[in-house]
Amino acid sequence: MDTTVVLVWIYMGDSSNDPITFNTNLMGYPDRPGWLRYIQRTSHSDGVLYGSPTAEHVGKATIIEIIAYNRRTFETARHNLVINVMSTEEYPLPYQAEFYIKNMNVEEMLASEVLGDFLGAVKNVWQPERLNAVNITSALDRGGRVPLPINNLKEGVYVMVGADVQFSSCLREVENPHNQLRCSQEMEPVISCDKKFRAQFDIDWCKINLVDITKMIMVHSNRLDPGTGVLPDIGGYNPPPESLKSRDFFADFLITLAVPSAVAMVLFSVLGYSMCCRREGVDKRNMQTPDIQLVHHSSIQKSTKELRSMSKNREISWPLSTLPVFSQSGEVVPPIHPDNYETTSMPLMQTQTNLQNQIQIPQQQPSGDRDNYCMSTFRRLEVNGIPEERKVAEAVNL
Repeated sequence: MDTTVVLVWIYMGDSSNDPITFNTNLMGYPDRPGWLRYIQRTSHSDGVLYGSPTAEHVGKATIIEIIAYNRRTFETARHNLVINVMSTEEYPLPYQAEFYIKNMNVEEMLASEVLGDFLGAVKNVWQPERLNAVNITSALDRGGRVPLPINNLKEGVYVMVGADVQFSSCLREVENPHNQLRCSQEMEPVISCDKKFRAQFDIDWCKINLVDITKMIMVHSNRLDPGTGVLPDIGGYNPPPESLKSRDFFADFLITLAVPSAVAMVLFSVLGYSMCCRREGVDKRNMQTPDIQLVHHSSIQKSTKELRSMSKNREISWPLSTLPVFSQSGEVVPPIHPDNYETTSMPLMQTQTNLQNQIQIPQQQPSGDRDNYCMSTFRRLEVNGIPEERKVAEAVNL
């Protein structure tokens, strides 16, 4: 059987400019039949029902329920559309060609004048006795991508055309090797009759599909009858009784809480025993350590303690800038800091203190009186066991 396109336009009318949307479905079902499609771009445009029925729908009346909804006044209207599918076996169309038109949307192609112009151009190229549109499908339904809203790009539409004569030489030009190579390189093939379509229709000749039904092998598959889709009547619903049996959750408690807790306690016990109860101790460590290593360690500890004690009790020579001022009589000014101090907290600027091993040497004053003397202070130090005297302060230059 050869099918034709079923086309139904749903007009909004010219009474108002209210936004109206249409919902279509099969009578008694939430959606339309699988072969019937519906499109409405905006709430201010007309709706279109289109599709191609198959042999299974021949002789069956299809009732489509159309509900119009006014989005401004919230009014609704309902209308039933009856579609009767008739057989066309007396007019077989064994040769079918599918064209892909890039500069058209499906609703634009479904317009009677546009579809008539396209069929006229195909008839001029093919020159059959009978020609009819078999199927019209949007490129989006065939896996195409939504075009960007720039440069007036279109979605594209596939149009299947059937005829009763062999394909013309122009339509077969796309099958030659040269054009096949150009198509593989994403180049436009050279088609002699393309100028007859180019004025209105931009056809992608690389996607043209020529089908000869007479050479197709019919494969009959033993498919199961899908049925009506309604479950058989098996009686009413039998709910469970209200008096439910009590359930014991003690076993669930043991599985979820008690068992993991017991395992954790065992692991903690093993870890605590291995860390606290099996320590070697200092005595066992010393027994396993060589004697020479213990002697070295002990000597290092003793030397460290001795150096620390010596650093706390050592005496430091005073800087020259902290010396006291002497009078002409040689009297020493008392120091500011006490004698008991810690070297760790000693300030940078300190005064002269009465240190051991100090020697006072009289020196002559610079005045004319030769009998007046002043005292100079020296400190006796030993460096590497060698005694050394260093002058610490001098009151007045002679």
